[in-house]
Amino acid sequence: MLARDLLEALAGGDAVSGAALARKAGVTRAAVWKQIEALRLKGVPVEARVGGGYRLPWCTELLDAQRIRAGLAAGTAARVGMLEVHWDIDSTSSELARRIPVLDDLAFVMAEAQSAGRGRRGRTWLSPPGMNLYLSVLKRFDSGFASLSGLSLAVGVMVLRALGELGIRTAGLKWPNDVLAGNAKLAGVLVELSGEYSGPCAAVIGVGLNIRLPDSLHERAGQPITDLASLVGGDPPGRNRIATAVVAELTEGLLAFERHGFAAFAQEYDANDLLRGESLRIIDPRGEYDATGDGVDERGALRVRRVTGEHVTVDSAEVSVRRATP
Repeated sequence: MLARDLLEALAGGDAVSGAALARKAGVTRAAVWKQIEALRLKGVPVEARVGGGYRLPWCTELLDAQRIRAGLAAGTAARVGMLEVHWDIDSTSSELARRIPVLDDLAFVMAEAQSAGRGRRGRTWLSPPGMNLYLSVLKRFDSGFASLSGLSLAVGVMVLRALGELGIRTAGLKWPNDVLAGNAKLAGVLVELSGEYSGPCAAVIGVGLNIRLPDSLHERAGQPITDLASLVGGDPPGRNRIATAVVAELTEGLLAFERHGFAAFAQEYDANDLLRGESLRIIDPRGEYDATGDGVDERGALRVRRVTGEHVTVDSAEVSVRRATP
């Protein structure tokens, strides 16, 4: 029995005995237990009761590439390139990066689990199977890196649009690549570029969206995190529906960015900017200072006003921005 088969057998949320799982898979109960432990090590909170079998504390569904593509509007589906779902890979962005030379534009890779998911500045993105959404998309551009200023901010707007389609309108954007709800991280964006500075280039855009987070992940995250289940009172939309909404908004949004750049998203970003007017602590390798958020400029760089009244633009990937503690 594979871990994927076991998770699918438990997806309905009902208790299933170890004996029944073993009979269905044609393996021993010891083999079932081994895969249960493998899922737990990856962060899946499989419960077990004597005489009650194994169960998940909630229902889930595994991602299905055909269902996701079928859920797209016809025009959008025609623009999407490859759409793959993997069980467990190092990271969806790494998988796309390895295949850039042979993939069509707007190719998507998703995974039920990642062993090396990553976020900004090399941080690890915790990726247990069957609970959240981990996807990356390849977008090709002809005009070089300089035309891609503000891309991560625009993708944040696209994620908010997808959440809005799902009826979730309580999240906002923290420069440069976080989606927050209630001051806790709901989703993250990572953009990695390759190619020519002034010519053809490619962006691999990764999105991680928390749908359900067990307590163990809150403890390991090292920062406040939240999930869609918490925002909607415990019963989020199905994972395939969520994936469809995100794929649709990324597809149409990235084509709009290709034509118009960050200007097409600036107004929406400003309306959802969680740092504007906030007291901030700017942590720069050259020194730290306090400032007040003052929106973003036309390139997507963060504008802040220092306590001296000086206006500063922040656009380095090495800079960390935090809300100032009282």
